[in-house]
Amino acid sequence: MIENTFLHLPNIGPKTEIDLWSQGILTWDDLELHLRDWPRSLPRREAMLVRLEESREHRGQAAYFHTHLPTGERWRLYRDFRHRCGFLDIETTGMLGDDHEITVIGLYDGEEMYQFISGQSLQDFEDAIGPYDLLVTFNGSRFDLPFITSSFPNFRFDQAHIDLRHVVRRLGCRGGLKSIEPLFGIYRSPDIQEMSGYEAVILWHEYLRGDSDALTKLLLYNEADVVNLKTIMEIAWERLYRELELAAGRLLVSGKTGKQ
Repeated sequence: MIENTFLHLPNIGPKTEIDLWSQGILTWDDLELHLRDWPRSLPRREAMLVRLEESREHRGQAAYFHTHLPTGERWRLYRDFRHRCGFLDIETTGMLGDDHEITVIGLYDGEEMYQFISGQSLQDFEDAIGPYDLLVTFNGSRFDLPFITSSFPNFRFDQAHIDLRHVVRRLGCRGGLKSIEPLFGIYRSPDIQEMSGYEAVILWHEYLRGDSDALTKLLLYNEADVVNLKTIMEIAWERLYRELELAAGRLLVSGKTGKQ
């Protein structure tokens, strides 16, 4: 998908990108040939060529495209960087800015689930997050990432980030994670189906008072939060990709590498 994308180039917006695709200009290589005659403005043409060359140089770096793509189009990064993608969600004792703290950080790589627990292993998160190029959260731009940054003063995220809350809104899905999960065919196990963030806080305090079962349930709740992000990301990516193909009136297939 990334080599079918032109929105990170100067002077190309959604309508122009669709127009180019509809003409059969589907990849960066196709566009470079097209730029011999278009646009008429030589400075604009040269600016696009410079960015195209940068794109090739940074082809394997999700953060580069995160910087240059419009916020609403960062979903496109997922398929190209899914093998170095981490799904992330945190549990806390309250809202950021109210002297609250992180209790659990859940991190899922698509196969293995990792959980970092306050008082046990929370400090290991900084090293664990390093290998990932792309992070997927739900409302992480406003909550999870700022909370983590505040809690680890010497740590800064340098990964690309997709916030699924904004992605699913493009598909007409509004509300919190648990309310939109059934729209993607996701149903939680009965013991955590009705749980909320408030109950997660209660479970943490019960654990601190010596109830180990409370921690087990909290971790199960957090795991569902994290693992379900992958299912939603996969389905949302497919739907949005098909929408682009319908708008272009053709399959967006790369001439060299195939669809990503």
